[in-house]
Amino acid sequence: MDYKIVPMSAAHIDEAVKAEEICFSVPLTKEGFERELKNENSHYLVAAGEKVLGYIGVHEIAGEAYIHNIAVLPEYRRAGIGRAMLKSACDGARERGCEFITLEVRQSNAPAIALYEKCGFAKAGVRKNFYSKPAEDGVIYTKYFRGEV
Repeated sequence: MDYKIVPMSAAHIDEAVKAEEICFSVPLTKEGFERELKNENSHYLVAAGEKVLGYIGVHEIAGEAYIHNIAVLPEYRRAGIGRAMLKSACDGARERGCEFITLEVRQSNAPAIALYEKCGFAKAGVRKNFYSKPAEDGVIYTKYFRGEV
């Protein structure tokens, strides 16, 4: 499969919205993506082949990075795309001077948790009832960049 991890542009938004609607019960809207691309603290990447296969969005402020969302279309999962996007997002945050990157994940999302742990994230806590539709706790995972080259 041929794809590249590139910065998200306005041309990617419609396909990113479709991925969002497939992957999440409370999807980000087209207007939401448009706002994110204008936000100087947001960094969105896409895995782009013949179409958008997935995307990741990171917010950065005061040396801290937060993964807002990561999505890979179901038919392209388990092909290394999520790992590639996560690595690119972590590399970018570290290069921009962030000390760590963090995220929340549904406690029932075992495949995502396995990916985060393989990529060096460690469980840092739980946010009770963080998610809706359905209600579920969010597990916080964090990766510190100290000592990484």
